[in-house]
Amino acid sequence: MSKELKISTMAEWAAKGESPAFLFWVGCAGSFDDRHKKVTRAFCEILQSLEISFAVLGTEESCTGDPARRSGNEFLFQMQAMSNIEVLNMYGVKKIVTACPHCFNTLKNEYPELGGNYEVIHHSQLLAELLAEGKIQLKDEEKEAVAFHDSCYLGRGNGIYEAPREIILGLKKELKELKSCRTKGLCCGAGGAQVFKEPEEGSIDIQTKRSQEIIDSGVQKVALACPFCMVMIQDGLNKHGKDKEIQVVDLAELVQQTMI
Repeated sequence: MSKELKISTMAEWAAKGESPAFLFWVGCAGSFDDRHKKVTRAFCEILQSLEISFAVLGTEESCTGDPARRSGNEFLFQMQAMSNIEVLNMYGVKKIVTACPHCFNTLKNEYPELGGNYEVIHHSQLLAELLAEGKIQLKDEEKEAVAFHDSCYLGRGNGIYEAPREIILGLKKELKELKSCRTKGLCCGAGGAQVFKEPEEGSIDIQTKRSQEIIDSGVQKVALACPFCMVMIQDGLNKHGKDKEIQVVDLAELVQQTMI
């Protein structure tokens, strides 16, 4: 059983009249999905080990509204967004870090029009920066090949291609580029609220096609940086019967596996 992880809330910081360096936006997947809870924990443990001050909203955090807007329910999106903005502004939040590209995109690009103006970064950007500054000490390990799957909302949506790759290379891994990568990356099939519905009829599910590219790369480990991608890529590998041969990890988990 893993040890209890104590994480302060913004309310606790506010009670002391202080503010942390970052608000960590956990997101729905990071809070409730059993697989992505492990990513949340890994990222928090990294920040704590480096003595970087951060806090979460806890029960005051709600869904950003991304699935509602993508599925066409603009009214629900604005209700959720305005509720979150009210809480964020109440605490005077300036800087937000999140491990979800969907939350990242919504907080960064869609909240400003509703009065929510914050500096928003993805956890891959922060981890890449910490590695570049030499703040993360690494174990001596044999070099392994790691493929990276570009998230649509991180890559094509926001132009963040280098930070994830800088992490893999900074960890002394061999970066394996997939056939479809960077600006020509292949969607996992979950974006646009598609993760919540059954796939439409076609010759092949997109996650099955994407997972075949991962298998073809010959790696035993694929890194990614999105909870939606985590679900879909794992599903694709399961369908190919390769779930035991290829490990799917978030970049935060990859860093934690390699750091002292």
